[in-house]
Amino acid sequence: MNIVTRLAAAAAVAIGIAAPAAAQDWVPRKPVSVVVHTGPGAGSDVFARAVINIIDKEKLAPVRFVVVNKTGGGSTNAINFTTSKDGDDYTLAVYASNWTTDYLVQKDATNSLQGLTPIANLIFEPALIMVRADSPFKSLKDFIDSAKAAPNMRKQAGGTPLGRDAMLRHVLVANTGAQWPLISFPGGGERISALLGGHVDTLVLDGSEIGDFIESGKLRALAQVADKRVESFPADVPTIRESGYDIPIPLQPRGVMGPPNMSKPAAEYYRNLLARLVETPSWKQYVREARLESSFIAAGDLAAFLEKFGDSTKSALKSANIEVVR
Repeated sequence: MNIVTRLAAAAAVAIGIAAPAAAQDWVPRKPVSVVVHTGPGAGSDVFARAVINIIDKEKLAPVRFVVVNKTGGGSTNAINFTTSKDGDDYTLAVYASNWTTDYLVQKDATNSLQGLTPIANLIFEPALIMVRADSPFKSLKDFIDSAKAAPNMRKQAGGTPLGRDAMLRHVLVANTGAQWPLISFPGGGERISALLGGHVDTLVLDGSEIGDFIESGKLRALAQVADKRVESFPADVPTIRESGYDIPIPLQPRGVMGPPNMSKPAAEYYRNLLARLVETPSWKQYVREARLESSFIAAGDLAAFLEKFGDSTKSALKSANIEVVR
């Protein structure tokens, strides 16, 4: 082998070694958009901003992450927008339970979570069924009995038509015979204002939205939306099943996806970023104070989880007599 051949061979080896290293060294060079389906102050918006704040505080990334609110059609506008960013390494999206539900029931919702690039699930979020502190309802049974005795007289504030709070209403109505409408508001602040102002009778607040409403004496909890009692919730508040209603409890996972065909180096960068995030003191403090359950599921495991979650959601929809189109 002459010197030219040997140099060419050495260069080929060097390139072969350098290519994976370069892929692993991918980092964002400009701001990253984070798509959410809710308006400011609602669950996914609050969650996305909390994640971004921790990334900034812990100095985990060299660029800014910016929330982009894409409301409308439940989750469909947000997922359509994310899908349209095919191959974009600078767009992420925060999903919630209705990103699965809307696809199952809306004929026009042609884009699904399965068409996006899985990054990581981060939490499961328990919730509380809330009323005003001066409400006559002292238990979930009180509210259900009232809604049976006077159909459609009670009102529930909610978000998207098939979000976790709406799903819970569908399942309770189907299993109890009670009737009450869900009044949708685009933002969490508007829902809380409607309850405090006496325009609605109840709402479901995610753990991250509860804040000091209980401690301040403005709101009271009727039941925990969880399979078992959550340590950070008021100890005297029963779960829905403990309240006498043995129904499927709608879960609320929240996590991050990328657009279709996001590059593998970028997807891996974001997975590693979020894996580091959930180990930080700031994240652990946030999870504790926001009453969340940290649950990091990444890549292939996330795809399998979302498929299983879709099957369980379909079963819950059918139990609530909601037509499933897929």
